[in-house]
Amino acid sequence: MESSQTMQPPAGSGLLRTWQAATRFVGPENLSLLIALAILVVLIASQTEHFFSARNLLNIGQNMTVVGLVAVGMTLVIVSAGLDISVGSIAGAASVVSAIMVASFGTIIGGVAFGIALGALLGTVNATIITFLRVNPVVATLATFSAFRGLAFLIAPEGRPVGVLDPTFALLGSGRVFTVGEFPGIPIPFIILLVIAGIAHFVMSSTVFGRSIYTMGGNPTAARLAGINLTRMKFYIYSISGALAGLAGVIVTARTSSGQPASGTQGLELEAITAVFLGGAILAGGKGTIVGSMLAVTLLATLSNGMNLLGIPTFYQLVAKGLLLVVAVAIGQWRMARAERQQSRAAAAKGG
Repeated sequence: MESSQTMQPPAGSGLLRTWQAATRFVGPENLSLLIALAILVVLIASQTEHFFSARNLLNIGQNMTVVGLVAVGMTLVIVSAGLDISVGSIAGAASVVSAIMVASFGTIIGGVAFGIALGALLGTVNATIITFLRVNPVVATLATFSAFRGLAFLIAPEGRPVGVLDPTFALLGSGRVFTVGEFPGIPIPFIILLVIAGIAHFVMSSTVFGRSIYTMGGNPTAARLAGINLTRMKFYIYSISGALAGLAGVIVTARTSSGQPASGTQGLELEAITAVFLGGAILAGGKGTIVGSMLAVTLLATLSNGMNLLGIPTFYQLVAKGLLLVVAVAIGQWRMARAERQQSRAAAAKGG
């Protein structure tokens, strides 16, 4: 008869299972991103005592919302082997439209709905140019980057910001819930980001639509032979990306109490693209996860927060983000080359 000691699971097995589950969720390719984030946190915390305060940590969550929403949509686009450089301009146009709806017509629901709808419409314009005119996504969205920015200034009365003084609408950008005692509360925009990122993660990892995005990015020919309508998929993907950029623009309006054609949304495309590539996506498509993109957004937000706490000028932050984009793309290209070499060795071994 076996002793009760041999029947018990080995010590630490529960911790091991937890670690394995966490690794599967994050993805082995993103463990280096977690390590980089941990090192960054240690470096910043060693220089300032304010980093780990509840208010500062929650501020990081609030500040990553706008970029995070755009990065969710950008993940879908890049995994499908596309690119959307116009998302910052889409957010700017949506910001102005939502401000006009709230300030002139007094409808908060209309402000949110029209901002998101305009974003989806402009995303559809991108998809139309790419699919029917057969223009490269980089060239197409570079053109609409300029066109949509001009549209934002055309919508704004005389090209000026539109003020919004509705306190209820402002809650969408800076409101907090669960404020208890000295706890500053969880930012509402951060909750919105978590919900949308959670839905997107489920769609990308557990639905036919998500698997179709990976297939069309990794092997468009196989996707077509499998019956996936690539044209329709591109319209869905770019419309979703545009809608999320529109929602980001609405949140910028609510946070700043004004609809800004450019300020607050300029440079969003660079940060979102950097985050998605840092999160494991590659230019060729077929790779990338929502979890990886959100980890990268957290890394970028932590970097900006730490630099602000340490009084480092903004232009240094721009240099750091530009370097991160170069590093992210280089790592992605290295991963792709390594995968191709492994496939070649495997094919040679079978042939031998």
